Amino acid sequence: MPRTEAAVSPPARCIMLQGTASNVGKSWLATGFCRVLAQDGWRVAPFKSQNMALNSYVTMDGGEIGRAQGVQAEAAGVIATVDMNPILLKPCGPASAQVILRGKPLTDVGAREYRERLIPELLGAVKESLDRLRQEAEVVVIEGAGSPAEINLKDRDIANMRIAALADAPVLLVGDIDRGGVFASFVGTLELLTPEERRRVKGFLINKFRGDPSLLEPGLKWLEARTGVPVIGVIPWDDLPIDGEDSLALPGGFGEGPLEIVAIRLPHLSNYTDLDPLRLEPDVRIRWVERPEALGDPDAVILPGTKNSIGDLVWLRVRGLAAAIGDFAARGPGGGVVRRLSNAGYSLDGPGGDRRGRPGRRCLGLASFPRRRLFPDQACLAQGRPGGGGGVGAGFARCAGGGVRDSYGPDVLVRRAPLFIVA
Repeated sequence: MPRTEAAVSPPARCIMLQGTASNVGKSWLATGFCRVLAQDGWRVAPFKSQNMALNSYVTMDGGEIGRAQGVQAEAAGVIATVDMNPILLKPCGPASAQVILRGKPLTDVGAREYRERLIPELLGAVKESLDRLRQEAEVVVIEGAGSPAEINLKDRDIANMRIAALADAPVLLVGDIDRGGVFASFVGTLELLTPEERRRVKGFLINKFRGDPSLLEPGLKWLEARTGVPVIGVIPWDDLPIDGEDSLALPGGFGEGPLEIVAIRLPHLSNYTDLDPLRLEPDVRIRWVERPEALGDPDAVILPGTKNSIGDLVWLRVRGLAAAIGDFAARGPGGGVVRRLSNAGYSLDGPGGDRRGRPGRRCLGLASFPRRRLFPDQACLAQGRPGGGGGVGAGFARCAGGGVRDSYGPDVLVRRAPLFIVA
């Protein structure tokens, strides 16, 4: 859709990508739309009203948004702002999350309280952010969340069809053929929408296709005849180097090099994309591990960042991984590769309320490093830079023998030899 020379007055036009389920590729396709429209000369802005993710992106002014919207802004050639993702939910327990509103922590809340009390209050902030973007851009590419057909949640919808109506946006529905059942998911999703919502759906996008496209033709014709909605694209499967938002997108591992590194797949794993630079190392092979019997005898072990340091430390012990990591450390002079020091120290302390713990609670760490972890009230946010690193962290490490240092950043010890630093 090349841009004409005629002036485009605000508010911007909008297009929205929704999915038949989570992890069907909405973020990737929205990124592609942002890039193509920008290349065609449009001023583009991405938008996602509510995102649930532990992989976050730090804006230039120190706000925190979903990583996908940061990547989409880069694809559009614009600076990411907190308006592009006004609500970020960072899960911190089985049914609770930290609410980030316009880049800043608002509160920790349970699922029911968030749905019944906060969503109605936050809808105004969502509208304000969308309105600002529509004044600044010519096209806003909106990404939905999960599926619009979650009928148990529709009366408090703040991410899908309510946003499409707010923006008066046509909707493209994305389905993942790689997982199977794509035709049923398209038809089923439409069946669960209201007539007005169905009229907004202007096309289907079949994502992650492998094989001969001509074999799809009978199915495409049937789908269009059955629903009256055209299939406007079949996107081939590709392993694109675009950051995922959460551990649903996390592969079992990567690399085929001789140097084996095990990364522990914690339940509340956050910003696991810190490991992505290792994809560029031909000598490295990464395995994600959740059970002690899978640990093996690697060259190094990585404890990634977590949104629930104490809860994940308990999980490590219950699973038997804490003992296995301790045995690994005891077999040599080092103790693996550890990020943020959270679970590797002697203790984790929260004098004013720890990360997902009780006020004044202390929890014994893995004792791989002579440090105590202290949790303050506010996280430290830093934007990445070319060749360097940025991040999101909270806490300080008090070292044995005196001294306090910011615990964000890498500490690297390995059993056999120094390897690298995770930036």
